[in-house]
Amino acid sequence: MRGLSSGSEFISGNGVYILKYVALIPARHGSKGIPGKNIKEIYGKPLIAWSIEQALACEEIQEVYVSTDSLAIKDVAIQYGAKVPFLRPDAIACDTASTESVVLHFIEWCEENSIAPENIVLMQCTSPIRHSDSLSKAIRQFEEEKADSLVTVTETHKFLWKTPGNPTASYDIFNRPRRQDIKSEDRLFFENGSFYITKLGVYKNHQNRLGGKISMFEMFLEESFEIDDPLDILINELMFSEMKKNK
Repeated sequence: MRGLSSGSEFISGNGVYILKYVALIPARHGSKGIPGKNIKEIYGKPLIAWSIEQALACEEIQEVYVSTDSLAIKDVAIQYGAKVPFLRPDAIACDTASTESVVLHFIEWCEENSIAPENIVLMQCTSPIRHSDSLSKAIRQFEEEKADSLVTVTETHKFLWKTPGNPTASYDIFNRPRRQDIKSEDRLFFENGSFYITKLGVYKNHQNRLGGKISMFEMFLEESFEIDDPLDILINELMFSEMKKNK
């Protein structure tokens, strides 16, 4: 086990390692939009390396695991400091497999190997930009709010519509609000998918990353860009470049 703060890890009477926070990064081999996406170089590093290094830099996270079906991804993940103790079965490595099935498989592996993570930080490696303190701030908020799960969000000022056959707006079309006039309680946020924090019991009871008391952690716009197609790579590399200049 890597360096831990006092009291953050202990072995129970039956020989089980109890870890307060464990990061899990799913990284499947297949990608329709960008072949080899998860290890494609993004601003000088393989895409998955950004999430691994951010998790390793977070003091509250004791262990960082990658769940993958790819030997190539496994080699890169280990090179950057993550643990990859198994290869994901084909049944949960296909296009239709849910992320929850990957987490539940990881939980099963932990139980078989006498590891008990109290909270799982699920990180999407397709969201490489996170400020250096975002993970720690989210964990503090998770604890302060005594939450069972946490979702990362970003505020949006876009006017949203749904049901094209019977268009419905997210605002009063006869009283179009100005951005500065939007009340705090009327602010809109979108789920950016960067990471989630979930108590082990939520996964066991609901088989879902969100459940119980949910905390909403707000992130900056630049942290919300995901990589799904080639244009996203250009946007993320531009953001990395701008952040480096500003830093």
